[in-house]
Amino acid sequence: MDDRDKPDRDTPNQAQPPRYWFPMKTYGWGWGPPCTWEGWVVTLAYLALLALAPLLFPPDQNMIGCLASICGLTAVMIAICWWKGEPPRWRWG
Repeated sequence: MDDRDKPDRDTPNQAQPPRYWFPMKTYGWGWGPPCTWEGWVVTLAYLALLALAPLLFPPDQNMIGCLASICGLTAVMIAICWWKGEPPRWRWG
């Protein structure tokens, strides 16, 4: 077996396809359910923090704090989906 028959393991220029945490939706614009464990961790953390927001900032006492925390958490979730998900575009199916 000469050098031409060996697989190239050390070639740094081999393009690896990106590993997305959130795939595109089949229809419409945006991302679907997570497809990796990292995506599921982010989604569950987001949902847990959303559930805590009204407890930490009771809406009857601090409506602005509650809304700001929910909007902030949602903005962070969208940013993570944008960063780690497939590039969004409109899909008809």
